[in-house]
This record gives sequence, C-alpha cells and structure tokens, in this order.
Amino acid sequence: MNSHSIMAVPSLFAAFDKDGDGKVSTSELRRCMEATLGEYVSEEEAVAALAVVDTDGDGLLNQEEFSRLAAGAHEEDDADVKRRYLREAFGIYASSSVEDTATTTMITPASLRRTLSRLGSHELGVEECRAMICRFDLDGDGKLSFDEFQVMMMA
Repeated sequence: MNSHSIMAVPSLFAAFDKDGDGKVSTSELRRCMEATLGEYVSEEEAVAALAVVDTDGDGLLNQEEFSRLAAGAHEEDDADVKRRYLREAFGIYASSSVEDTATTTMITPASLRRTLSRLGSHELGVEECRAMICRFDLDGDGKLSFDEFQVMMMA
C-alpha cells in the first residue's frame, strides 16, 4: 500500500462506519461494498472478509483491522482481476471433455478453429491451429491448459 493509499484509509473507514461508533459491522461492510463494487455481497461473504482480519474476534472491524482488509484487497485485487479475465478468455476458446470421470477444459486445435471462425477470423485449418497451439504447449499433449494459456498471454 503506497503512502497516498495509507492516508486515504481513515476517510474510507469513516465512510464505511455509518453509525460512527468506531467499528465497521458486517452490515456496514456489505452496504458499502455493494455501493462501491456495484454487486450484491452476501452476509456470508461479508462475514468471511471480516473474519480474515478481525484479530480481536469481536465480529467488527476497528480502524487498524479495516486498514489490513483494505491493504489485502488492494494487493489481491490486481492479480485476482487479471486471473479472472484470463479465465474468461480461456473459456471462450476452450472445450470440455470428460476423461476418467473428471472434466478437463483445454484449448484444442478444433476448439481454437471454431472460436476464431465465430469471431470472424479468416478460415484457418486445423493444422494451422495445431501449429499455433504447439508454440505454447509445454507438456506436448497437443492442447493448451489454462496454465499454458496464461504463459502464452503473458509472453
């Protein structure tokens, strides 16, 4: 957390502490998270987020605990967002298959060709798609796993 962010924590804490009691409850946390994130936050999610940093175990966040929550959310946020976007992109190209009762999601030459065609790319043959996959197919199985896709996207 940089010095600008550290200075913003007291005012952020005050904004979350709606009743001004010096503590942020799960309901205050939920309301403010929903207002800032624009998404519904369940009671369970708010309790789980609070529990991670609630060192005194009172079920409420004081300013120090809130600062740790804000710092952790900021540090994880960038990595989590990147990973979520990569997962979504991977899902567009991947196909699922059931092998040994486990579902495996991989980008195959056929699924890559199908997706590129749907996206309006010129028609590529399966062999051209196989060659594209081969560049990042680290385990040599002819398909891209999410980890291999992630390496490719970060290259």
